[in-house]
Amino acid sequence: MGDWRTDPTFAMCRALVDGADLASFAGGPFDIRAVTATIRPETVDGAVLDDVPWGNFPHGEDAREAVRLLRTKDGSARDAMGVLIGMCADDSRAAAALAVPFLIRIAADPHHPHRTVVLDGVAAPARARYFGVASRAEFLLHRSGTRHDDYDDYGVEVTGYPAGWSVAAARAAITAGTPLLLPLLDDSDPAVRVDASYALATAADPGQTVRAAFAARFAKERDPMVLAALVLATAETTRAHPHRPATAWIREMWQDRAQAPEVRVAAAIGWLCLTDEPAPDTLRTTVDVLVTEERARAMNALPWMAAVGSNEPGLLRCVRRMLHPDEPEPYSDDPWATQP
Repeated sequence: MGDWRTDPTFAMCRALVDGADLASFAGGPFDIRAVTATIRPETVDGAVLDDVPWGNFPHGEDAREAVRLLRTKDGSARDAMGVLIGMCADDSRAAAALAVPFLIRIAADPHHPHRTVVLDGVAAPARARYFGVASRAEFLLHRSGTRHDDYDDYGVEVTGYPAGWSVAAARAAITAGTPLLLPLLDDSDPAVRVDASYALATAADPGQTVRAAFAARFAKERDPMVLAALVLATAETTRAHPHRPATAWIREMWQDRAQAPEVRVAAAIGWLCLTDEPAPDTLRTTVDVLVTEERARAMNALPWMAAVGSNEPGLLRCVRRMLHPDEPEPYSDDPWATQP
């Protein structure tokens, strides 16, 4: 990647450090939300790719080249997606958010050879500060609402760019691409159905279209891991858009002995994030019985859990942080890991 300090946006970031009002840049050429809003996933093509002002944002040309390789089916899809996901991991999401409309179009193409790899990373720019997060207060949480005085709850990226703008742009792009993503919930590949759920959980859903689609898929789904993904996706969208019937349904799921263990465990975690009520003894018993090391490792196939895990599988970390918050972090022989 090139030196991001040569990007035009760096001047805006420097101005913000010097006391400029963030609101003064809203809607302008360096507002990734405004730029991404002009790109419709259903209409993107090569010409649109070349017209996008990639160079306005940190690592923009790297993002453009990654999208070009993915669209033209050249090179390694994993390497190209690795560039975009690496930006997010390095806390520099703006250009990756700009790529989201193009990624959705690729993921929705049943004949594209890179669709599964692309779909796996579509939602990466739409989430921030979620790696290792497993507490009831923050797991599945959408930090939303721009407050210009402190850059909203996301703060700034490593480049100084307002992180909340990048996340909002990615989520808006996923919302705009919802008509292309919803059919993927019925894809023949279970992994595609899981990743589609993960992406759609970040979409705005004022009309409850996405939540209804999750429920419809759940009613006919047979794969336990996909069912668990649909429960977590429902919990995430419900945390962003509160809906009492959905919360009650999730409670029913962890209580229902007829459901697969993966479903009950996911529902228990989801319900804990949707309520401030103390965890009832029945929930603790359910978790104690069903959450085994083997099941926790298997459920790391779910992107929510994969993002949570550090020195332990994500599910075990969720259980420990939510139900046993006083327990210490597990020991790791990694010399770089923080020990209790």
